[in-house]
Amino acid sequence: MKKKYAVMDGNTAAAHVAYAFTEVAAIYPITPSSPMAEKVDEWSAKGKKNLFGSTVDVIQMQSEAGAAGTCHGSLQAGALTTTFTSSQGLMLMIPAMYAMGGQFLPNVMHIASRVVTSNHHSIFGDHTDFMTCRMTGYAMLMSSSPQEAMDLGAVAHLSAIHEKYAFMHCFDGFRTSHEMQRIETLDYEDLRGLVDYDALKAFRAQALNPEHPTNRGNNVNPDIYFQCKEGANVKSATVPETVQHYMDEINKLTGRDYKLFNYYGASDAEEVIVVMCSASEALKETVNYLNQNGRKVGMVQIHLYRPFSVKHFSDAIPATCKKIAVLDRSKEVGSVGEPVYLDVCTALNQAGRTDIQIVGGRYGLSSKDTTPGQLVAVYDNLAQDKPKNNFTIGINDDVTHTSLDYTEVEMAHPGQVSCKLWGLGGDGTVGANKNAITTIGLTANKYAQAYFSYDSMKSGGLTQSHLRFGDEPIQSTYL
Repeated sequence: MKKKYAVMDGNTAAAHVAYAFTEVAAIYPITPSSPMAEKVDEWSAKGKKNLFGSTVDVIQMQSEAGAAGTCHGSLQAGALTTTFTSSQGLMLMIPAMYAMGGQFLPNVMHIASRVVTSNHHSIFGDHTDFMTCRMTGYAMLMSSSPQEAMDLGAVAHLSAIHEKYAFMHCFDGFRTSHEMQRIETLDYEDLRGLVDYDALKAFRAQALNPEHPTNRGNNVNPDIYFQCKEGANVKSATVPETVQHYMDEINKLTGRDYKLFNYYGASDAEEVIVVMCSASEALKETVNYLNQNGRKVGMVQIHLYRPFSVKHFSDAIPATCKKIAVLDRSKEVGSVGEPVYLDVCTALNQAGRTDIQIVGGRYGLSSKDTTPGQLVAVYDNLAQDKPKNNFTIGINDDVTHTSLDYTEVEMAHPGQVSCKLWGLGGDGTVGANKNAITTIGLTANKYAQAYFSYDSMKSGGLTQSHLRFGDEPIQSTYL
């Protein structure tokens, strides 16, 4: 594949590949996912062609519930259908998701994940929304950067078509959705040859058609419901290998190394952190820093969260591992542990690796910045004889005393330039900095990153533009 570079944010990266595989996009705007739908709508209006030689049919409904219902009907009619959403919008889609997941329809949802309003409202990012959807029957694929949003977005669509299985492609709202990086774009012609056209033909052949009517969505009684639910195990059991197959195909095109669970760090690490989405990038920096200073630590980055493959996960963890800390970007009130922590405990128990001590912690709720210093504190906690469980990082919890103490660590980035520019919402600072980082990334041929921090007051509120550029890849997913 001839490398083509562009400077874009995670939303644009996901929209780029979504457009390729989409015939119908059912949309309704919600921050921070709206730019994905806006890009698809703009490209369709300009006549851009998808892989099938047509423009995407964009349908804007009056709520996310309507958008999800449109997805369901469109898929039953034999059209590859996509939507983009977040937070409360995703919550309104859940009833239709149970149907699309249960009926094995190849829907793909691209989710810029965000807080779901509980005690307070927040427009910022964490994993509350997609964690609520674990039981819908959707596969859940996780990206940590704009580059991954493009590459794994393609994996989600290709796997959905081949498996006839619904997929959620999730990445952190704002931290990934709005972070700009210089990335390699996937060419539609390279993707065209990866589509399983036999599976696509079979999907279309099953479309509802008045010329050969069929009966679907029946009510069933206790005599068969349970059996049907368990019989579906054969479908979900094959999804992990299919996802790995398409990861391998993307790896061949790009030279990257995507796995269901990517291990990073010392081959003989004794202390390992398990995490997913954008904190994975900052954690890689932290692992390098500690190992260069004599520690033996590692990390596992989750890409395919559902269906959770026990075998692939166990194989990713070094045989030398003695302790694991699992980081969740959500809080399940009243639970004995957060979702990823409980999955890891169960998976290692099933794999027979009961000699590993496991603790869990929470981080980054509502886009709370997650820094290397906080991540060092997690490894320092693991090094204790009795590591603290159910901990938090990044805050000072002086009420229930869950937090780990930490000291900020200054990472060395030789040759990298870092800038912080201050402005007011609406004064043009953000737009100017987007232009600047694009010019630096493309014209100066530098690795480039831009992230814009502002509060929910938006226009008139404080803005901070965080720009980095240099000759090495940038993994600093923090301010």
